[in-house]
Amino acid sequence: MDKIKACIIGTGFVGNAHIEAMRRLGFIEIVALVESNGQAAREKTQALGIPYAYSDYREMLLNPEIQVVHNCTPNQFHYQINKDIILAGKHILSEKPLAVTSRESAELVYLARKHGVVHGVNFNYRQYAIMKQLAFMIKNGEMGDIRLIHGNYLQDWLSKETDYNWRMAPEIGGKSRAVADIGSHWCDIVQHVTGKRIVQVCADLATVIPVRKKPKERVGTYQNGDADNADFEDVPIRTEDYASVLLRFDDGAKGVFTVSQVSPGRKNRLVFELDGREKSAFWNQEEPERLWVGHRDKANEILLGDPSLLSEEARLSSHYPGGHVEGWPDGLKNMMIHFYNYILAGKNPVTDAPDFATFEDGHRSMCIIEAVLASHERGQWVTVDYSGHQEE
Repeated sequence: MDKIKACIIGTGFVGNAHIEAMRRLGFIEIVALVESNGQAAREKTQALGIPYAYSDYREMLLNPEIQVVHNCTPNQFHYQINKDIILAGKHILSEKPLAVTSRESAELVYLARKHGVVHGVNFNYRQYAIMKQLAFMIKNGEMGDIRLIHGNYLQDWLSKETDYNWRMAPEIGGKSRAVADIGSHWCDIVQHVTGKRIVQVCADLATVIPVRKKPKERVGTYQNGDADNADFEDVPIRTEDYASVLLRFDDGAKGVFTVSQVSPGRKNRLVFELDGREKSAFWNQEEPERLWVGHRDKANEILLGDPSLLSEEARLSSHYPGGHVEGWPDGLKNMMIHFYNYILAGKNPVTDAPDFATFEDGHRSMCIIEAVLASHERGQWVTVDYSGHQEE
């Protein structure tokens, strides 16, 4: 079998994670990297044994060898780069958010459909085997009607005033930070496993650290500034560190979530609980192989991610025997498996349902983010507008 040839644009934290996940599959060849710094691109390709280095992604798009492009750049570049990749006729896997406005994301959905390219957005948490199992349980009525959905996504990597990242600048990361960066994952996973849609939101946002000390030398994602040795400048912060959002779903279910990037000790704590008529279920991303199942009239259970205990669909995302814990890198690998197998099968993104998040999911996420921002500004419930503004 000929390998699918791919390119990565942006090789920061998440770009490197893409590279590692793709190479685990064996049937993908990463033939090019794009970095704005040409010297950095050349050094990276030499270190990783990748043939081509580019400092301009538009030059890369002229390479006929490349079939798939991964967009792992900062948020401000997503829309234009994604658009150019589509117009070049190449399949595309984008980091989220898909764009920084719903008008942009709707246009990308329209263009991806029009040009028939396979399109994905990296909402990787839905790719855990235990999440496939939970979705199966809900679809088959084991939990009864899901009536309440609640949880949080907490991190601490921005909890000090000396912590700074490009995501804090609205002109780079967009108007929202905590909600767009991690709240989008929370909303995606609960909607995915339940099959419900968020239709109304009531939000309270806060910038807990209103002024931060920005290092004059670049600091990468999840890296801490050195308060003793770095040269800083004070920068006012205009994006939220924290948010709590009340939710109404399309079938009448209620919910609430909190996100924070300033919670010391919480590294990457995405948790949610679903309260159904017959059962409840609780999941913590930091213990991804465990699903707590609650009962009223008998002992509660812990379901482990053992392939022998899972549904057939969930087993496809579980690659090791029970007790061999699969975590964050494996969820990302599963995203790549489904995305690239879809391409290999020659499926049509307009007619063939994919087993990964698409640009449609990315657009819905943008609509929710905008509704959250509008709700906070107005101090009231806001209906999520999914209508889009794509040009016909």
